[in-house]
Amino acid sequence: MLVRDYMVEDVVSVETPGNRDDVLRILKRTGISGVPVTKDSELVGIITRKDMLRKAEETQLSLLMTSDPVTIGPDATIPEAAAIMDKYNFRRLPVVDEGRLVGIISIADLITCVAQMKFKDEIKEKYTSQTFALWEETPLPLVGRIMEISGFDAIPILNSEYKLTGIISERDLIKHAMIEDSVEVSDLSNGTDDDEWTWESIRDMHTISFGISKVQLPDKPVKEAMITEVVAVPQNAEVSECALKMKRSRVDQLPVINGDRRMVSILFDRKLIRSLCKDK
Repeated sequence: MLVRDYMVEDVVSVETPGNRDDVLRILKRTGISGVPVTKDSELVGIITRKDMLRKAEETQLSLLMTSDPVTIGPDATIPEAAAIMDKYNFRRLPVVDEGRLVGIISIADLITCVAQMKFKDEIKEKYTSQTFALWEETPLPLVGRIMEISGFDAIPILNSEYKLTGIISERDLIKHAMIEDSVEVSDLSNGTDDDEWTWESIRDMHTISFGISKVQLPDKPVKEAMITEVVAVPQNAEVSECALKMKRSRVDQLPVINGDRRMVSILFDRKLIRSLCKDK
């Protein structure tokens, strides 16, 4: 299995110089997790959903993107791609041939491989992760901050009866994000406190106004943005079976439930691709 057999060749990318709004529109429209940045058809960086949410006030692509990103060649193997994504916790890997961007391979593409391999291992052994849940009335800006601090890109949502009612992911946050413009005012002086010729009463003051634009999440409860049709799996579910459910439902994670249908952990796609690694 080679990267060229599973990569996407028609890559959605942005050209530098460009602006953040173009990237945000792409992420909202496509639901993808990151966008390669090119200059004269050569890869120079990549911008992810995390970059957009973490650097909410930044507008320049050169400051938003990760420069000189890790890449892979089209003739590399799928286990090699899985090992790189697992090591660096990447969701997508640019495919480069002689400096030119020729494709991109994502975790979703690797999940397709896992589904095809018919792995019979049970997920409870080494693929599930501990997680936490949030109340369905939690405001979206707070949810975004909690995701940033915790490092989780999806969080289950509970109602007041402690029942699982939905799940929220970075993709859902980006869908509801908006650009907020504001004006800040700053007073600057020609003199300083160390200038013996400058008195407070005659200091020359200048007022400067400058615009600020940042990505903002609306102040509404998470229940209005979460996915309510949650696909869950039991603890003894098999690896390839779960990969197939992820592929069909187009989700990045599956809540794991016990015999009483209570949530006990969560299965992330990035953990599932470890089944492809040679040293798993």
